[in-house]
Amino acid sequence: MKIGLLATIEAKPEHAEEVAAMLGGAVELANAEQHTQAWFAFRVDATTFGVFDTFGDEAGRRAHLEGRIAAALTEAAATTLAAPPDIREIDLLGVKLP
Repeated sequence: MKIGLLATIEAKPEHAEEVAAMLGGAVELANAEQHTQAWFAFRVDATTFGVFDTFGDEAGRRAHLEGRIAAALTEAAATTLAAPPDIREIDLLGVKLP
């Protein structure tokens, strides 16, 4: 794990539970991605969500950004999100796993 993505997602209040369900269900898609090493979806408050995922290389990160989870977020942005997701590429400086 050397690189990752951190996405912040702001749902429209009336669609917050729909976004929560979508992100919770997306773990199955993440599990099917060969290059996604770790994937976390989380909730910050009633309408703010996030996704953090890690990859061994840039090719893996690119594949994820072109995959089904990113496509679902893009599609949801038009109806359930208050704004497009804020997706940032990050470099991992330290990692602790079980």
